[in-house]
Amino acid sequence: MTKHRCGWCVGDPLYEAYHDHEWGVPVYDDSTIFEFLILETFQAGLSWITILRKRENFRKAFDDFDYKKIATYNHKKIETLLQNKGIIRNKLKVNATITNAQAFMKVQDEFGSFSKYIWDFVNGKPIKNHIENYKDAPAKTALSDKISVDLKKRGFKFVGSTVIYAHMQATGMVNDHEVACFRYNAV
Repeated sequence: MTKHRCGWCVGDPLYEAYHDHEWGVPVYDDSTIFEFLILETFQAGLSWITILRKRENFRKAFDDFDYKKIATYNHKKIETLLQNKGIIRNKLKVNATITNAQAFMKVQDEFGSFSKYIWDFVNGKPIKNHIENYKDAPAKTALSDKISVDLKKRGFKFVGSTVIYAHMQATGMVNDHEVACFRYNAV
């Protein structure tokens, strides 16, 4: 008997592995949260599978998603990134990644960790939705609107409400697995 998975991932082994092992699992580690923030930033306007297929290229290009290093990138490093065919070569998104790394560390200084800051929006525990069909999941919510506004005030770029809601789903702040999905109760 096969496992029931959320419909959005079925049929692609990479998508299924991501769904089965990462998507919706609560993440409290700042480094991993930052990785997802970068990937969601680059995903804006593109499909998530495109980003997943380039994930390891992003990891190499962006120093294993080390926000402390990324915050110090100079013009030469930016030019190198813009020549890297393995990633999305969007100058605005590359620059936003550097800006976001700097803003990320400011949030850490203020709250002790980015994790504490972001998880406080949901009182430290995931919101468990009851989605029957993945197509019925929202693209954004009032809460993602609120987080987006707050992040923008703190200097973050490419953090619109839709990007933030996708980030919330990926990092387990919200459980949008279909209720029949084998991962729904697991996360």
